[in-house]
Amino acid sequence: MKELIHPEQLKNHIVAVVGAGRSGLSAAALASALGARVRVLEKDEGFNRESLSGLELSDVELITGEHKKEHFQDADMVVISPGIPARRLENLVSGKAKIISELELASWFTHEPIIAVTGTNGKTTTTMLIAHALEKMGKKVFSGGNLGIPLSDYLLGRDSRDILVLEVSSFQLECCSGFHPRVGVFLNFSANHLDHHENSREYFRAKTMLFARQTENDLAVIALELKAEMESLNILKCRRVYFTPSRKFFCPALAGEHNQANIEAAFLACKYFGMTEDIFSSSLNDFIPPAHRQEIFLKYEGKTFVNDSKATTVSAMSAALRAFEAPIRLFAGGVYKGGDFTELSPLIRDKVVKVYLFGDGRNMFEKAWEDETPMEYFKNLEQAVKKAVSESAPGDTLLLSPGTSSFDLFENYQERGFVFKTLVNKNLGLS
Repeated sequence: MKELIHPEQLKNHIVAVVGAGRSGLSAAALASALGARVRVLEKDEGFNRESLSGLELSDVELITGEHKKEHFQDADMVVISPGIPARRLENLVSGKAKIISELELASWFTHEPIIAVTGTNGKTTTTMLIAHALEKMGKKVFSGGNLGIPLSDYLLGRDSRDILVLEVSSFQLECCSGFHPRVGVFLNFSANHLDHHENSREYFRAKTMLFARQTENDLAVIALELKAEMESLNILKCRRVYFTPSRKFFCPALAGEHNQANIEAAFLACKYFGMTEDIFSSSLNDFIPPAHRQEIFLKYEGKTFVNDSKATTVSAMSAALRAFEAPIRLFAGGVYKGGDFTELSPLIRDKVVKVYLFGDGRNMFEKAWEDETPMEYFKNLEQAVKKAVSESAPGDTLLLSPGTSSFDLFENYQERGFVFKTLVNKNLGLS
């Protein structure tokens, strides 16, 4: 484990970790390594205890099944996993115990400067782009957080980095009070995760926790469209810069105006650490964006195939429709997360030749777009892809941008995107 600041802080404390996913187990491992007595609470009664021994957690207490008040009575702090609303535990956790996220816990022991990126859409792409550009500048960079590798994992490792670049979600930020990034980036905001947050206001407030601990030596990089609301909150004590999409930089792999905004935000974050425009511009030439985000994975017989499975919101679907040229054959459907799809009616009418609906959400889409373009419903994605490929013509863009979460038919958006790519290749006779 690295040399950490305040390493004695948790010694002999009792830490309850709620959720035995990657984030929870990483927090448990860190707390245990720092001398805490750790209890992992996992609702899944079938959770395999043997998985703990491989993570050096054999001494951790594991309790499975429904959470009970007695599980928290002696806890000094409770670390909650992303996706579990803190309000679910309010009646179980005693007054002395503080509910925090894994991000908050790990940040207490970190001395490296942090760039933290949040927003409704574009977080992963922007986080990866910042890390890529800084590496081109010669910096040793760790990138993780909501991106995949918890910050606790970094602290438990031996290699040190110059800068930590973290994607952070509202789920993580809502239980943060001491998290202090040197640079905070707020890309955009639209209705999302209303199955987790009570309302949009609560969701927005969680995002703003990114800036709660910043000082005059720190920097906030915020979308210009959010300026009025952010200034009215009177919470920013740091330097700030508001950005809009610009044509200053070009990245071959990132299409659309929303990506121009992401690129501008990434540059401003890097500039804080001495990045020049020339170095940043050169880093864009070989940047490879993450999969499932407007991923042009195939061009075949004059047709373009795009996997945008990560588009789980109205705003993300809007960005994809704006990024690609008509005629578009759009695949949509899944579990609704919030937002008004009638807002996309002009784009649907102007750019989409047909919508191929699959899975849940049929009635919502049909009601929103019934007068805009032809639509057809399929029970699953396989049937939808088969029909769309058979009807497509040279010049068409076949776009999976569902606008919803994937949990009706798939484990996650990654599986949905992988299945889509596999089905396209199968129906074209390429696999």
